[in-house]
Amino acid sequence: MENSIATVGKEQEAPREARLWQAVIVSTIEEWVSGPLRRSREAEKFLFTDNADFRLVCESAGMDAESLRARLTKLRNRSVARAETLAA
Repeated sequence: MENSIATVGKEQEAPREARLWQAVIVSTIEEWVSGPLRRSREAEKFLFTDNADFRLVCESAGMDAESLRARLTKLRNRSVARAETLAA
């Protein structure tokens, strides 16, 4: 009986930990999109060039790092294209 209680506690802890890491990712994306320039650049570096920590954070969040990075790259490319169109 005691072992099953410990197992349930660990199962409940996993989603909480994943939600915490998901919040870290969301916060980093928000900083990249609308944070002050310095923070935005730091967030962009983490999201697009950091491999070890980015993968670890995504794994802890229950997310696929490559899929997330691919979607963020598409978003960044659209933003750059839109800015170039407005500047032309």
